[in-house]
Amino acid sequence: MRNVTDRQRNPFGMAPPCDRYVPGYGDANADFHVVGDHPGVHGGVETGVPFTGTAWSESFLATLVDAGLLLDDDPERPQVAATFCSYLHTCVPDGEPPTPGSYADMERFFDAELRAIAAHVLLPVGQRATEHVLETYTARDPELAREMDRIHGTELHGSGFLVVPIKEPADWTDSDADWLVEALVALQSTDYRRESDLGRFLPGGDPYFVR
Repeated sequence: MRNVTDRQRNPFGMAPPCDRYVPGYGDANADFHVVGDHPGVHGGVETGVPFTGTAWSESFLATLVDAGLLLDDDPERPQVAATFCSYLHTCVPDGEPPTPGSYADMERFFDAELRAIAAHVLLPVGQRATEHVLETYTARDPELAREMDRIHGTELHGSGFLVVPIKEPADWTDSDADWLVEALVALQSTDYRRESDLGRFLPGGDPYFVR
């Protein structure tokens, strides 16, 4: 597998049309891609790192550590383990939430980064991110996102991606954290990459993995 880049913060140099934004952060060669909504909901305004700086960040990051997606829960710059974090809408809102038109304009940046990373597992956080991921990257009914309590931590197979929705961390109970850890640990014990080596059909026989 080719190493795309070693840069952790904004590895592809995305430059959205806004003065303040929270770019993607993590391993650009990630197996897991945690997808949030925007900085006004999911943090990072002060730190510049998604999912940090909120009242629930400590427990959320600790859960990802327990699940093996982070190496530590540093409140400002957590160390990732084959994981990337980003937002549908990276711009910091100016008092008002993003408009539908603004989300549509930012889609090109999110989609380009998601496809460049090509993680095996997408973990959308909250209803909006889950609805978008299901609608855009799977054949699943996006209305499932209205049932976040039920689908939290469950495996939903998409078109080339495995999707594991995460309910809003602000609404978690202890059991939600425990369930997510259990689900992600169990997932990593399986062949979640679902890759096939086609190298045996090519001259030289070098490995060539596809999914």
